[in-house]
Amino acid sequence: MILHDVSYKGGKDMSKRNKIIVGILLAVSILVAGNEIYQYVRGLTADYPDNDINGYIAWAAGGATDTTSRGISVQAQKFLGTNIVMQNKTGATGAIATEFVSRLPADGYSLLFNAENPTLYHVMDISNVDYEEFYPVLLFGSQVPVVIVPPGSKYQSIKDVIEDAKANPGKISLGISGVGGLPYNVSCMLQSTSEVEFNQVPFDGDSSIISALLGGHVDLSIVNFSTAADLYKTGDLRILTVLNNERMEAIPEVETISEVYPEYEKYFPWGAFTGVYCRKDVDDERKAILTKAFLDGYNTEDFQKYLADNYIIPLGISGEEAETFIKRWQSVTTWLLYDSGATNISPENFGIPRIEDFE
Repeated sequence: MILHDVSYKGGKDMSKRNKIIVGILLAVSILVAGNEIYQYVRGLTADYPDNDINGYIAWAAGGATDTTSRGISVQAQKFLGTNIVMQNKTGATGAIATEFVSRLPADGYSLLFNAENPTLYHVMDISNVDYEEFYPVLLFGSQVPVVIVPPGSKYQSIKDVIEDAKANPGKISLGISGVGGLPYNVSCMLQSTSEVEFNQVPFDGDSSIISALLGGHVDLSIVNFSTAADLYKTGDLRILTVLNNERMEAIPEVETISEVYPEYEKYFPWGAFTGVYCRKDVDDERKAILTKAFLDGYNTEDFQKYLADNYIIPLGISGEEAETFIKRWQSVTTWLLYDSGATNISPENFGIPRIEDFE
């Protein structure tokens, strides 16, 4: 079946234009990176770190990636004994910051703060640079997606939605935040697994989606629980299901999708995640220093409270363990996108196994 996605047009031409734009913006960014070069030369002989570290956040100020990254950096810099100067470098689904940091010196003075999106760059033809170029210093936490509807919706469960979608293909309107965003990826999961199709309606972000939902302009959507929590508590929206294998402690009354449809169990745990990365070829000793500082910052009472207050599932993993986590997420999501027809670039081209074959 074909998704009614009105947010993606232009095919290969659009992809080429996106890459050209990324290249132009990247070139401009490199021209102003003289300070990074200076730090690299100085760092060849000096103790590390002996100067400020620059942190590049791939998403806009005020979003989940931004607030989480800034929150842990405040803690980590105490253990590093130097400042982490944070700045937002947005665009191209996070590819601007990802490519920028990948071309800076591998000295440990330039860090990338990003979400899960680079795992999709190859199959979505967004960028040739992904997390294979980076070392995961620390993954902070992940989020659990939920399916939401207005309080007066006729749907009382995820089963109601699936059955109606099968009976009326393409009739149920689903708010999305664009190709490759959370609602879009989950719709691919539902399409591939339950053989349903939705009428996807694009919006700028979660806040616009929720406004449209509450205004009766779309039937349902998918957001992280942290986004829906307050409105759920006040009764301004309802949560039909949790996209996980275990019920959430915060909402134990809401069933998981795998309770109703066991065939979804293989995908979870799955959800948005955030972390900090350095170039893979940074010296091992400096990687260890960064990892220890961020792990110490992660374990502080303040940061753990931040995670709990925002319903973020703690991860606190780095190195090989983090790489396995990332690759598993990539396996699930890239094949869902390919199987649903969202991309015609096979994950097999990049050696990405299906989740059934993941080891």
